[in-house]
Amino acid sequence: MSEDENRQNRRALPTIMIDLHCHILPGLDDGPQTMEESVEMAHAAIAGGTTHLVATPHSNSTHFFDYPKIRALCKELQAEVGDRLTLATGCDFHMNPENMAALKLQAPRFCINQKDYLLVEFNEIAIPPAMDQTLHEMQLAGIRPIVTHPERNRLLRLRPERLVTWIRHGCYGQVTAGALTGRFGPAAQKDAMRWIEAGLIHFVSSDAHNTSSRPVQLRPAFEAVAKAFGEDKARALFIDNPKAAFEGRDLLHVPELQEERAQSPKKRFLFF
Repeated sequence: MSEDENRQNRRALPTIMIDLHCHILPGLDDGPQTMEESVEMAHAAIAGGTTHLVATPHSNSTHFFDYPKIRALCKELQAEVGDRLTLATGCDFHMNPENMAALKLQAPRFCINQKDYLLVEFNEIAIPPAMDQTLHEMQLAGIRPIVTHPERNRLLRLRPERLVTWIRHGCYGQVTAGALTGRFGPAAQKDAMRWIEAGLIHFVSSDAHNTSSRPVQLRPAFEAVAKAFGEDKARALFIDNPKAAFEGRDLLHVPELQEERAQSPKKRFLFF
């Protein structure tokens, strides 16, 4: 690689990145089980250029969302890493009836940094038609839903028009950094890239669970997006939009939808 290319790559690397989706707190779900592991993940995030990170344990039928415990663990981890990494809490919110009832009572505790953006996760077995109305009701209540890792959801990959409908009606999309670098296979990588191009994706996050198979690693994905779509797009998905969500502000970058590109080649062929 020439010196000019090296300088160009160095310019493309951000000095800060914001991770809105990370299973970093210990003993809560399928993430780390000890505080020592959590500290290792935090150090890896810092080394990779992450300055702000949201701890988002699962809230589903398997993992109970214990808000006081989550806040205490987050405070403990913050003390371990100091001011090198700003931590906040949210959750990986599964759309089941129990969670929806709890959300109506105490929505901020589930949201990113206790503002109004909420990471929502969908079942891979069935997504009922009534989910469209449920998302609409969440928005009427002042919550801004972010659909997490659709590129890894089998049903949404088979029926991307569901995702298109949700985004068209004000929801947001988040893909996993590892998907953009092929960690979850070529199909997930292809869908993630196609949906960024189609304007369906507003955030890229690590969705990290450990330091090995699911690491806190954003930089390689930033480089992949910058190479495919330009540095401005990469900064929007890794810095500007995540910072706005972290602070509870409107997004700076809301791309225009290109619905045709969001469909699979087979569905486009059938449609026409």
